[in-house]
Amino acid sequence: MGRMDGMTTASPDPLALQATLVDFALAELVRQNRESFPPLWSSESWAKLLIWLALNCGCSGDEAGLKTFAESIGAVQTARMRRVFFERELGDLELQLMADPAEQQVLVLPQGPAEEVLEFDRIARALERVGLSERLPVERERWQRLDSLVAIPWLESL
Repeated sequence: MGRMDGMTTASPDPLALQATLVDFALAELVRQNRESFPPLWSSESWAKLLIWLALNCGCSGDEAGLKTFAESIGAVQTARMRRVFFERELGDLELQLMADPAEQQVLVLPQGPAEEVLEFDRIARALERVGLSERLPVERERWQRLDSLVAIPWLESL
């Protein structure tokens, strides 16, 4: 029997709903504020966001307060927040950029057919739009086309 003949689904677990809401809210908070802490695309920017969050949650700005804040978020949630902080989706170009400075390369992933979407002029426009151009090599021979993505090294790691 399917749901169409009158069966109802069980109510979602309230704790699971709360966890989902917290994940969603944190991701949105990061998205809305990730460009507020220069220099963009840097570990310093990420640290500034975390300090801002900690202070707005009532933690002190000293080392002990920041450590308490980090422990309360947890490693898994912090990793999710960091991924959101350093990724960009450019729907009109059908590209997703993963640009964490802790990684050796910026990854450019297609959101459409890879053969059409992963062309270097389109990627260059995306990098320019999000302010990554000056942090990556302009020589396109340094860009590596893999099966379904393009990897571009950071200038600092050359």
